[in-house]
Amino acid sequence: MWQYDGRQRPEFAQEPDPSQESVWDYPRPPALQRCLRRVRVRDGLQLIADSTAGVRVVETASPPTIYLPSEDVDLGALIEARGQSFCEWKGLARYWALKRDPAAGPVAWSYPDPSSSFARIRGFLCFYPGRISCLLDDEQVRPQEGGFYGGWVTDEIVGPWKGKPDTGHW
Repeated sequence: MWQYDGRQRPEFAQEPDPSQESVWDYPRPPALQRCLRRVRVRDGLQLIADSTAGVRVVETASPPTIYLPSEDVDLGALIEARGQSFCEWKGLARYWALKRDPAAGPVAWSYPDPSSSFARIRGFLCFYPGRISCLLDDEQVRPQEGGFYGGWVTDEIVGPWKGKPDTGHW
């Protein structure tokens, strides 16, 4: 049984500096927050998204994910990719690949019909850092380890977080 819900950090959690956030302080179930930073997504030199209207999803043990409104995304650069997944909180996800190279796999995902608690991100997309270049202000976002999760790792986030080896029991 999962015992962490953001109210108490486990002993192995890193202590954040005053300018940092611990993923162990995020709630479970996840919460939505306004993203206060400018988000840009690039495929090489092509700007795919540019937004100051992002929404952060924060959840215990995971770096935040940042969803961008579709009006701030160049949807002409993307194509729906094969596959789907189910989040116990948000619902059924669909995936998006770059139109120029769909065989390379998904670079983003969205929830076309999210649960009522996450209705705010309907029509929003979240990109995988590491599969495509994502920036928060001028900071290059690093990908969450493990390949499946799409957390946005920045200097302000401390863990450890799920996705790294030996974290499957979290």
